[in-house]
Formats: sequence, structure tokens, C-alpha cells
Amino acid sequence: MEKVESLVRTSLEEIEKALSSRTVVGEPTVVEGITFIPLLCVGFCFGAGGGEGKAERQKGEGMGGGTGGAAWIKPIAIIIVDKSGARVEPIRHGVTSAIEKFAEEAPVIVEKWRQGKKEA
Repeated sequence: MEKVESLVRTSLEEIEKALSSRTVVGEPTVVEGITFIPLLCVGFCFGAGGGEGKAERQKGEGMGGGTGGAAWIKPIAIIIVDKSGARVEPIRHGVTSAIEKFAEEAPVIVEKWRQGKKEA
């Protein structure tokens, strides 16, 4: 059982290292004075088990153990910061929609920024 405990301990330590605020709040990207900050949903799934025992009909002892896990990252929103303030735009359909949303919003925001700059 010590081997299974060691596997679980090591696995959980590595997962803990991977979790940070940078995991859920992405790196800001600045385009013509407008800052885009992605927000992500991060999930982990983990399981472990093991056992040992003696076989009555056979000589010897047996032991086994194992661990397994999965992780995923899904964009859920983007923070847009411009001279008029900050707002959060939800992302409803994953990475493709995030890219589409960014592509749709960036020109509109840049144009508003340019118009505001001309008026100033």
C-alpha cells in the first residue's frame, strides 16, 4: 500500500503545482491600446487504488496499484479593457467561439478607440 500512497501523493503534488491564478486568468494581450484577458475554466479528475493479498491456492503474495487522471481547460469569458472601462464578454461555445468573438470584437473596439482619439 505504501507504493499506492506514494503514487497518489506525487500525483496530487504535481496537480497542485499546475494550479495557480495564471491557470484561470490568461496572459493579457494588448491590441492598439485595448487589453484582452482570457478567463478559463480548469478541471481535474483523479483516481487511485491498490491492494495486496495472499492467494490461497497459489504460492506467493500479490500486490497491485494504479492511478489515473485527466485535465481540461476551457475558455469561458474574456475581459476587455479599453479607455471607456472594462467589461466581461462570455464565451459560449469553446475555443472556436473565443477566436470568433475576439475577431468580431477587436475591429469594433479599435474603431471606437480611433474615433475617440480623433475627437480628443
